[in-house]
Amino acid sequence: MSDNPLLALRDKISALDEKLLTLLAERRLLAIEVGKAKLESHRPVRDISRERDLLERLITLAKPHHLDAHYITRLFQLIIEDSVLTQQTLLQQHLNKTTPQSARIAFLGPKGSYSHLAARRYGARHFEHCIKSGCQKFHDVFHQVETGQADYAVLPIENTSSGSINEVYDLLQHTSLSIIGELTLPIDHCVLVSDTTALAQIKTVYSHPQPFQQCSQFLQKWPEWKIEYCESTSAAMEKVAQANSPDVAALGSEEGGALYGLQVQERNLANQSQNITRFLVLARKAVSVSQQVPAKTTLLFATGQQAGALVEALLVLRNHKLVMSKLESRPIYGNPWEEMFYLDIQANVQSPEMQRALQELNDITRSLKVLGCYPSENVVPVETGLTP
Repeated sequence: MSDNPLLALRDKISALDEKLLTLLAERRLLAIEVGKAKLESHRPVRDISRERDLLERLITLAKPHHLDAHYITRLFQLIIEDSVLTQQTLLQQHLNKTTPQSARIAFLGPKGSYSHLAARRYGARHFEHCIKSGCQKFHDVFHQVETGQADYAVLPIENTSSGSINEVYDLLQHTSLSIIGELTLPIDHCVLVSDTTALAQIKTVYSHPQPFQQCSQFLQKWPEWKIEYCESTSAAMEKVAQANSPDVAALGSEEGGALYGLQVQERNLANQSQNITRFLVLARKAVSVSQQVPAKTTLLFATGQQAGALVEALLVLRNHKLVMSKLESRPIYGNPWEEMFYLDIQANVQSPEMQRALQELNDITRSLKVLGCYPSENVVPVETGLTP
């Protein structure tokens, strides 16, 4: 028997962790039953007052156990988010008569890229089995789904630090695919090396242009580093793993680096502490969105060249009390100084307000296309009246 008391304590912690996993699995099964009940009663998936009451009750119950209110809030906000998304998935599968058996998902880069991690997360929630297909370019991701080689495309569209992914917006102009989902992924860029290496030893850093842009303030501290661009963060990790040298590094995720046997030298490099990338999910066929689920509709339109044309289009949304969460403009190739506009609207395309707005927009724009209506998977945490 070992004399180290830590081993016995760790065994007890491991046993408790296994019990916690069992309880979380049981809670998710109950969330599925709640989703079925809401399906029958036509109640909305989210019940904000119920979520708030639940959090406040748990914070109160935690006090005698000396558990911090902030800790309990963070923990159960994640659990509530999982419950909401589990119920949304159930309602969507019922409405669209889809089965969660298997799917082929295309994404940018080989294994370990942020797009790969997003594809893996989406697949785990929606399907029992996934075949994930990495592509070298965004165009290839679209092409795989358009030609039937894959069922879904997972593509980054914007980041809280570096802004919009213009190449993806441009490709959306010309595709026949529909947006059928979204998800957000917290991005924690790390310096990844093949072995223990001091930052001062590094001479060359590999990554996709986006991480370099998002970590520009950190990189300014090391002006002697040579920057080398790659097709994806995973391609950068692969280069560093193959080089196996103390003077090269990659910028990427810790989870992705682990797939290539890389070590983390430095964490949390982004200019903004809240560094989040939003991904879109595209498929060949549009989906219907349950009225019980928060929805988004993405539009693409071009206005005339007259003064106030864009303002006139936006006033249509205001007049119908529709909330716009995103407005992006991109040039129309071949038409200098003309632009297309992308709008994300927090509404179901089948709602009466949205249908009336589309009719009016169709009358005052040169072209108008619905790129997709899809469930919003951005579950905003509720705030309690208690002080953490």
